[in-house]
Amino acid sequence: MGLRGPGAKPIRKPVQGSSAPHQASSGLHPWDAPGLTRAERVILFMESLPVTSGTLAGTRFRLRSWQKRFIRAVYRTDRKGVRVVRTAVLSMARKNGKTDIAARLALCHIAGPEAEERGEVYSAANDRFQAGRIFAELCAIIARVPWLEERISIRRHSKELEDIGGTGTIYAALSADVATKHGLSPSFVVYDELGQATSRDLFDALDTAMGARAEPMMLVISTQAARDDAPMSELVDYGLRVQRGEVKDPSFHLTFYSAPLDADPWSRATWKLANPALGDFRSLADVERLAAQAQRMPSREASFRNLILNQRVDATQQFLTAAVWNACNGPVDLDGLKGRRCFAGLDLAASRDLSALVLVFEDDDGAFDVVPFFWLPGDDLRDREDQDRVPYVRWRDEGHLLTIPGKTTDPKAIALKIAELHGRYGFQALAYDRWRIEDLRRELSAIGADVPLVEWGQGFKDMSPAIDALERLAVEGKLRHGGHPVLTWCAANAKTEPDAAGNRKLSKRKSTGRIDGLQALAMALGVAHRHEAEPEWTPLVEVVEAR
Repeated sequence: MGLRGPGAKPIRKPVQGSSAPHQASSGLHPWDAPGLTRAERVILFMESLPVTSGTLAGTRFRLRSWQKRFIRAVYRTDRKGVRVVRTAVLSMARKNGKTDIAARLALCHIAGPEAEERGEVYSAANDRFQAGRIFAELCAIIARVPWLEERISIRRHSKELEDIGGTGTIYAALSADVATKHGLSPSFVVYDELGQATSRDLFDALDTAMGARAEPMMLVISTQAARDDAPMSELVDYGLRVQRGEVKDPSFHLTFYSAPLDADPWSRATWKLANPALGDFRSLADVERLAAQAQRMPSREASFRNLILNQRVDATQQFLTAAVWNACNGPVDLDGLKGRRCFAGLDLAASRDLSALVLVFEDDDGAFDVVPFFWLPGDDLRDREDQDRVPYVRWRDEGHLLTIPGKTTDPKAIALKIAELHGRYGFQALAYDRWRIEDLRRELSAIGADVPLVEWGQGFKDMSPAIDALERLAVEGKLRHGGHPVLTWCAANAKTEPDAAGNRKLSKRKSTGRIDGLQALAMALGVAHRHEAEPEWTPLVEVVEAR
């Protein structure tokens, strides 16, 4: 086998005047020197590349000692010089440089010492945005290295690369929503954030496609998953068994940085266990900020443990504790609401489910009074009471739940109530989900109600800042909901789920019951903060003293 991997051709000498980092006068690269181990060649290649962002942008990349240990473990060889490891897993907390290492290793297999003739390199992720992160870093590196820029063709629209001036190796960024991965023959795959994957289909498709290669590798970089049955959890557990000697499998390597579950989560020493770059390029101040928030907001502790301590902890925890919610149980003065800025959130349910409209009224101190309205079809109410195990009939009799004759919800009844309330309070904005909104628009138009409707997405982009606002106001005691029983029930049911970046939204799938009221409340507060009043502008008038 040659110095640069199976079947590889020598890298072409750069054009005259190029400034490839650390290139010898002979035209050879440092990693082409004789007598180097395979891991040493990989390290020299990675360290020849520039840093592309941050305060060190433009300088040469330097592997830390813990990163070099990982490279040496993964690229170790047998007596014949064949790389032993086929599956490598690097698991640690967020923002510790996993993606940066993965991009440089991918480039090493595209055009560096691990490149092979007509290789196929892929980066895989759960969605298109995540899949493009490694591609973006590859492009940034290539643009700053003349010899790479000369020989690698970049196709940005399809997120593909081709080493047209060297081995002919191709690269593509794949995501779980790509229609098919069959027919691929990967030589190197990096799977980014497998811990967030809901299915192992993409992983299995790529893993099983590597059989035609002499020395393929699957590299997984991710924080831990929340559940034991997740694909990432299975890999971590298998790797730990290999480390303990329970399973003999030299082809599998795990580097695992995680804090024990019984460790003090607020200790800097605990943080360091999961964050090897802490105090280096992983900001200590940022971890301190996140820890302080998690201590003050109980719903964030699970996410902190999962993403910052790399613990296997379900982040879909109770959104608001009973203590926090009940502390906001102050009375609402309905007679004093008129004339105050009013915002609303509407969660229209399916024809037989609970629909919720929540109004919020801002006071001079930045607090909000909350007035909710709920609807259910009136027929079979007792059957629905048995099904959901809550006292719908009593709530109806006490005026906390509005019912509509029949077995389905008539949008006309909700439209009439919205028109009545808008006429009384004058909504600044009503945030709505697209579900069944055209039926409501039609009914509002039929009665001549001109309500300022604002579309509010139900994904992480819109809901994360909305629930952040709800949580902050609740924790600070700046909500007054009067103990409304239906809204309190929704709050008790609500759980959140995070994305890979730590953004959150309320999860109807994982909550223990209906959460429509809290969803509508979050939307109302979200649109209220989006329309925060700006101070009045007064033009500067130059006063000229009369002479």
